Amino acid sequence: MLKQTFTLLSHHHIIPSAVQEQMLTSHVRAMAHRSVTGEPLPEVEADLFDEISPESMRLAREVVAQFGNLPDEEAWLLSVHFEVAKDNL
Repeated sequence: MLKQTFTLLSHHHIIPSAVQEQMLTSHVRAMAHRSVTGEPLPEVEADLFDEISPESMRLAREVVAQFGNLPDEEAWLLSVHFEVAKDNL
């Protein structure tokens, strides 16, 4: 899943820095763990993500959908990594 995530970002000209890549890798691995174990996320408030661009949210939802069993809140959190990496341009 990591390779697909970084390929998706690259296709959209989003290139994380080395530190951002480490953080994103950790997050995607945690998502995979939650996908397997069913461990829930702590409650997350949707309005915290109002400033995330539609593109970052769409890409994050695309990644989360590939797991097949994670809630939309995972995409909200993942989208922050994508949004921050977009600022590297």
